Amino acid sequence: MIENLSGKSVQDGTVLSANHIDNPLAMRVKQELTEIKRAGLYRNVTDLLYTDATTAWDRQGNKFIVFSNNNYLGLTFDPRVTEAAAGALREGVGSTGSRLTTGGVFAASELERELARFKHAEAALLFNTGYMTNLGVLYGLARPCDTVFSDALNHASIIDGCRISRCRTEIYRHNDMNELEQKLQACETDVKIIVTDGVFSMDGDIANLPELVRLKEKYNAILIVDDAHAVGVLGKDGAGTASHYHLETSIDLQVGTLSKSLASVGGYVAGSKILIEYLRNKSRPFIFSTFLSPADTAAAKAALGILRTEGRALLQKLQRNTKQMCQLLRKAEIPISHSGVTPIIPILVGDAAKATKIDFALRERGILLSAIRPPTVAPGTSRLRLTVTAAHTEEQIVYTAMELQNVWETCMQK
Repeated sequence: MIENLSGKSVQDGTVLSANHIDNPLAMRVKQELTEIKRAGLYRNVTDLLYTDATTAWDRQGNKFIVFSNNNYLGLTFDPRVTEAAAGALREGVGSTGSRLTTGGVFAASELERELARFKHAEAALLFNTGYMTNLGVLYGLARPCDTVFSDALNHASIIDGCRISRCRTEIYRHNDMNELEQKLQACETDVKIIVTDGVFSMDGDIANLPELVRLKEKYNAILIVDDAHAVGVLGKDGAGTASHYHLETSIDLQVGTLSKSLASVGGYVAGSKILIEYLRNKSRPFIFSTFLSPADTAAAKAALGILRTEGRALLQKLQRNTKQMCQLLRKAEIPISHSGVTPIIPILVGDAAKATKIDFALRERGILLSAIRPPTVAPGTSRLRLTVTAAHTEEQIVYTAMELQNVWETCMQK
């Protein structure tokens, strides 16, 4: 027998939770969890075993068509990607520490050079996640005496990057260039940084990059674009937002991820040599984080190679699948909000409990979508986030649209 922190005896091997400890923190946690459940906002992780890019099984043996991930080009099971990752196991299964202290695999520096060329930049720097990239860039560059202008619908990693940098942050209404210019005009700080998603992850719409470039040049600001959901989606070459608008050399820093179209894990930032050199030396999330494994780096490098050589065909397939899904959903009178370009299709529900109900009903029919609820989106704007990939078949798209129509008519009437 052992004693827990309350002095109560328990059997060896018992896992103690906060509920066993009578203190103010445990009481607060329990109360907040109760409130989360009551509001229909409780979250659980669904364990999945993928068998290909669009199909997965859960632990109960249920098979699903997956329309909830960001595997936009369907490369996670491409033999060239998996073989590259397997081959990298000869270099070990982990990096064991920060790249600055333990060194880095050859493929990491090679991938940075290829990413820089792909993004029409002078240099690039890898981070261990896309989230950490935004934190690392903003924490590394912004100071309390600087002002960052951030779109209201920017990703949480941008919001958190602004917070930890302790800079002055001005939030402008989503894609509202008039309000942004008013805030820039009123700003008296020397350093001004405009930061925006390229493709907004919950709405699927695109930043007004031409106007952002005009404003950054007019007010001598730095422009940072998070292209996490744009690479492999926008531009004839799949290089993202700048390529889509033919403004490849007009963005100061482009943030990206290796975990979506590039079928691996990790993040990167691409820009001028001097900014990348500075971040390598000053960005604490880069300096103090254990680096990617050799397999992660090799997989991303292989996926980028496929995108650069076969991107046009992959993007065309992605666009055809997206167009077909949107046409079927509109025909079924499902209320979608879609940019007409990206594979992110928000299905607007409003009420969080109803969004969750539809999510569960679709699971019973073998379909996985994502019920997006507060705090990810504002109260009253809960939605289903459906993401199409180039790997989805016509049969999967037609079946999902049909079942979604049936579930929608049943759940929304009650």
